Amino acid sequence: MKTIFIALATILFALPRFDANAVMSKEKVNAWYSKSGWLVGCNFIPSTAVNQLEMWQKETYDPNTIDRELGWAQGIGFNTVRVFLHYLVWQENPEGFKERMDDFLGICARHNIRVMFVLFDDCWYGNAQLGRQPEPDAGLHNSYWLQCPRYAEVSDKAMYPVFERYVKDLLARFGRDERILMWDLYNEPGNNHYPQENLPLVKKVFEWARHAKPSQPLTIGVWKWGPEYLELNNFQIRNSDIITFHNYSKYENMKKDIARYKSYGRPVICTEYLARGFDSRFETHLPLLKAQNVGAINWGLVYGKTQTIFPWDAPLDGPEPKVWHHDIFRKDGRPFDKGEIELIKKLTAKK
Repeated sequence: MKTIFIALATILFALPRFDANAVMSKEKVNAWYSKSGWLVGCNFIPSTAVNQLEMWQKETYDPNTIDRELGWAQGIGFNTVRVFLHYLVWQENPEGFKERMDDFLGICARHNIRVMFVLFDDCWYGNAQLGRQPEPDAGLHNSYWLQCPRYAEVSDKAMYPVFERYVKDLLARFGRDERILMWDLYNEPGNNHYPQENLPLVKKVFEWARHAKPSQPLTIGVWKWGPEYLELNNFQIRNSDIITFHNYSKYENMKKDIARYKSYGRPVICTEYLARGFDSRFETHLPLLKAQNVGAINWGLVYGKTQTIFPWDAPLDGPEPKVWHHDIFRKDGRPFDKGEIELIKKLTAKK
């Protein structure tokens, strides 16, 4: 009898056990999505901030501009914003940073907007420094947007304890906050590095976030395909509750991507689109995204210090482009294109 018991125990302990920190089941996350309604909005940074540090540092946090500009977003029916954080602001003063995050969430809630926070980012400049940020270089798209973590820190495992505390602290504080829609853990990993360089940190970020047991879904969006990205992309998709992706291409390519990501049986959100000069436009893409019940989060709201109305490869100090690359409004609230506003309001049923 004892031998049989030992054998059974051995078999049971060898079987896969339920992991409370695992990816949400398809049934659970689809039920969550069905209650959320169509998610539509933009990647947001106030027009007075050149980068994530200027948005979040105490000296330059600008709630009045945030409130005004999110009012314009609410006015066209947007209900979602995707917003980038930076660990350096948290590291300098964790409690102050969380207070500003809480204030920001309060402003969003007053405008009936929920937030998708982005914790890490592998895009643009790799040497972020706290303090006063540079003025934008005229005509240069995202002239001082900052990588998070800094370039050399991506593969520096001595920094992992800092990043772990950053992730766990924010999710401990806000992981059950209903004002937060979901967490986008890492924007475009492999953009400034080889994908294999980012993968170890991507794996750890998922591990740390799951350990915090947030009630909101977790994701990392797929942004590029190719043989070198296959392992990274597959890991992201397998470990995301919601499938998110970026697409700045034509209608036909967007349609193919939607079909590809819907095949996983999970909710799908496009967390970056709108590049008018590349035929990624509201009039072509937004009706498709709504018809497919795919969340739609375009890049940019107000033309400001990030200067993302200019294409990625625009020459320095050039004139304002006749066709804006990203963004919707000028600083005074006038739209770039009144026809776009009418279309957006029609699709969001905003009178």
